[in-house]
Amino acid sequence: MADCCLKFLDCGTGSAARRIAVRVRAGAAPGIFWLGGFRSDMRGTKAQALDAWAGQTGRACVRFDYSGHGESGGDFREGTIGRWLEESLAVFDAFCAGPQVVVGSSMGGWLALLMARALRERQASGRPAQGAIAALVLIAPAVDFTEALMWKRFPAKVKRAIEQKGVWERPSAYGDEPYLITRGLIEDGRRHLLLNGLIETGCPVRILQGVQDPDVPFSHAMDLVTRLAHDDVVLTLVKDGDHRLSRPEDIERLIAAVAEFC
Repeated sequence: MADCCLKFLDCGTGSAARRIAVRVRAGAAPGIFWLGGFRSDMRGTKAQALDAWAGQTGRACVRFDYSGHGESGGDFREGTIGRWLEESLAVFDAFCAGPQVVVGSSMGGWLALLMARALRERQASGRPAQGAIAALVLIAPAVDFTEALMWKRFPAKVKRAIEQKGVWERPSAYGDEPYLITRGLIEDGRRHLLLNGLIETGCPVRILQGVQDPDVPFSHAMDLVTRLAHDDVVLTLVKDGDHRLSRPEDIERLIAAVAEFC
């Protein structure tokens, strides 16, 4: 079994420079590329389970922490979808070669779709990357969450706080510290919305979604499926599943979805 190595990648320049922590496991292609969720890190249950499975099967696996998360540098308050997308592409370019199964959880599902679009645009312009997306496996994909699942649902007083103070501390059901929702996160998110038209990934897509998810309703995943009109898409609804889908039976479903392409 190959070792998993901790590496660092410098991303951005000047005041936007930050050091990104990456854990790389060497192995065969197709490899696995992990994109975590908002305020999560690469040491989470699903990420570590995938890395362990990759080690057992001789697959390559790359996972990392967005800036302001986990072992990476940078200020979480400065985080935006565009900033984290830039980091995702930089890590993919630096550490992935050949076909990859991109696994995106929650916010990572949105970033995975944005990555697929960016890489397709590169390919069309004659600038192919050394890595390519062979398939997407999305777990409770929170596509457009800053607008559809946050801003449109926030009461007027929360919107005023964000607009006037630039930040709102949202209580978290997953820890003691609140989620910081910044005006920059909301405004930048509007530049990356996908649910306002068709989405073409050019690869198979597998979606795992809990019906009991309080953060990303299963209707949101069903709406996403209608936008993926030209792709091979399978949506699996887990009737008693929550947002994290981290129980042993959920991990089994996740690994089975990834193994379909490895």
